[in-house]
Amino acid sequence: MEKVLHVQAADWQTLVKSPKPVLLDFWAEWCGPCKMLTPTFERLAEKFGENVTFAKINVDELPDLANQFSVRSIPTLVLLKGGEVVERLVGLRSEQELVQVLSPHLNGRAQA
Repeated sequence: MEKVLHVQAADWQTLVKSPKPVLLDFWAEWCGPCKMLTPTFERLAEKFGENVTFAKINVDELPDLANQFSVRSIPTLVLLKGGEVVERLVGLRSEQELVQVLSPHLNGRAQA
């Protein structure tokens, strides 16, 4: 089963109402750092997918969603909890950094 959801406009309302935290990756096909982040994002989805929903949003396909979150640079990662932004990271980040950001939001359900 695919651990990373590739968001389409129709998915958004279901995603934002998710009972578990949602990590959004705003990216584009032409973005080098975005491509470099993809394997890390996929590894995190494998590791934490039971407790966090991992979703990629292509800013070229869904510009309104990118605007809604004031995305000005990519990659931008936004962590939602209960539909509210609780963390925001801009730029390429290491797996260790992302684990540190996710860990406090896991409610003790997974280990880093």
